[in-house]
Amino acid sequence: MTNTYLETLYPTWGQQFVMDEVLFEVDTGHQHLVIFNNAQWGTVMALDGVIQTTEKDEFIYHEMMTHVPMLAHGNAKKVLIIGGGDGGILREVLKHESVESVTQVEIDQQVIDMCIQYLPNHSAGAYDNPKANIVIDDGVEFVNNCTEKFDIIISDSTDPMGPGEVLFTSRFYQGIKNCLNDDGVFVAQNGVSFLQTDEVKTTFKRLSPLFKEAGFYSGAVPTYVGGIMTFAWATDNLALKQVDVATLESRFAQANIKTRFYTPALHKGSFALPQYILDALI
Repeated sequence: MTNTYLETLYPTWGQQFVMDEVLFEVDTGHQHLVIFNNAQWGTVMALDGVIQTTEKDEFIYHEMMTHVPMLAHGNAKKVLIIGGGDGGILREVLKHESVESVTQVEIDQQVIDMCIQYLPNHSAGAYDNPKANIVIDDGVEFVNNCTEKFDIIISDSTDPMGPGEVLFTSRFYQGIKNCLNDDGVFVAQNGVSFLQTDEVKTTFKRLSPLFKEAGFYSGAVPTYVGGIMTFAWATDNLALKQVDVATLESRFAQANIKTRFYTPALHKGSFALPQYILDALI
């Protein structure tokens, strides 16, 4: 009998994966984590019935979460990553040689160790980079007690349930505001908007009082099924979203990084949102 994994993010509908080989599985009592191989998607990691990342399409998510804020800013020296234990965001941030330091706050060292072992291409050696400062701490506590300021803050969290829920709260966003430079930008994973519209509404409602501009951009990640994924965007620098394609192209060329999904034109277009999202933000 074929061993399969059924995603249970939505109660009435899901996607199913053939597990060719289970590499790792643990039930801590708080969380159920499984890492397995699949012929179509390579190594897959799932947590509590929800697909977290796959080897085949992770680059789309990580490139859009990283290069959109980095190249919109154009001069980011200090970057803060909340979560992101698989190392994909760290890998992409460190492609920008202009970055002087990256602080990553991950609540669980085991997640990092496990991903280095089973998903090594995600971090691709990024955890050994001298510019990387890894802090094992609660992300909410870190940003609320932080005395440093950052140019870019990226929240790479699970969905707002279980351990990831606190990373969608007003207290977390207040802490983000506290340690973001005046011309900086905050971005965060914000779910598949067609099916998780309430997430978009809640995030917008909580970010809007804190920043001059709160909104979203989007990208389609195949294994996050149900349509486009939204990424929250919050800043006090209104010019960042308005950077033209020519400027983005110049910065992209100067950064001399290779991407498989991100392009400057796609960056610009990602801020054009479907009407159903615009209607949800009214």
